[in-house]
Amino acid sequence: MSEADVITRVENGVGRITLNRPKAIHALNRTMCETMIAALLAWRYDATVQSVLIDHAGERGFCAGGDIRMIADSGAGDGVDARAFFLAEYRLNALLFGYPKPITAIVDGIVMGGGVGISEPAAVRIATERTTYAMPETGIGLYPEVGGGWFLPRLPGQTGVWIGLTGARLKAADTVALGIHTHFTPSEGVEALKADLLAAPGDPAAVAARHAKDAGPAPLAPHRAAIDRLFAFDTVEEIFAALEADGSDWASTQLATLKTKSPTSLKVTLRHIRQGAKAASFSDNMAVEYAISGRIGATHDFQEGVRAVIVDKDNAPRWSPADLAGVQASTLDELFAPLPDNEKWTPLP
Repeated sequence: MSEADVITRVENGVGRITLNRPKAIHALNRTMCETMIAALLAWRYDATVQSVLIDHAGERGFCAGGDIRMIADSGAGDGVDARAFFLAEYRLNALLFGYPKPITAIVDGIVMGGGVGISEPAAVRIATERTTYAMPETGIGLYPEVGGGWFLPRLPGQTGVWIGLTGARLKAADTVALGIHTHFTPSEGVEALKADLLAAPGDPAAVAARHAKDAGPAPLAPHRAAIDRLFAFDTVEEIFAALEADGSDWASTQLATLKTKSPTSLKVTLRHIRQGAKAASFSDNMAVEYAISGRIGATHDFQEGVRAVIVDKDNAPRWSPADLAGVQASTLDELFAPLPDNEKWTPLP
């Protein structure tokens, strides 16, 4: 493989994008996003390119997220680099979402945060037994962005709220059952699937269907009714109260998990998902996320979350405010406020 963090090329009518930063589990940086954008724009109206395939080098995972350390460092200063990254990343997300040719993403391994943002827009999303999917942002003082405000509320029932608030990690049986991923293929069959995609570049969905296997029973299935009942509220306080009143072992475990997350992030996440459910378009949602993300990097909880999880690795963040009652509505309003016209996010032409 080349030294580049992303390898782009055309093979037999397939535009191929291979993430190639395995030591960082292919965490996205601005250059990677811009490289993918350039390739996708070049292929968009190229008649020789019939479909696009996104995969990754190595076996550690598809993509563990974005360059969180850079975002925190930038957020502690003027925030310019962080905003430039979000501008490129969200333009990539939107370009993928509206792309005129079928895209296949093979998420063999970890797919979190930014990795979700570049795989969820694909028409064909293939998981394997090694897939671990999560939107774990509330644990570092962030919120599920990269299109989370669009995708999460459109999952069945209240599962998107549960995923966004708890940061739950799901395996393929659950992701396929929820429609997060469209097909399950054992990892040992991925190379054969890729070979078939290259042989039939015009119909990746048919190729994926031929290689699809049963992912097995979904562990989340017995809890779906409880999720829909307990996470249906419009305030985090009501969700906490419902979980406490339920009293089951499962509900108690969810409540204990939520109590470790940033109270501010929990409130931002729930508001974002509820508002995202009403968004008129994917681009409208991304404009909201760009406004929030450009501000949240400077907040105490994001800086503290990155310190606790990534820098010092003590996994003991000290959130401020430390509880839900301390999170002011005005704080949320400031984070969600629209940007001035000359600073707003816009998709690529």
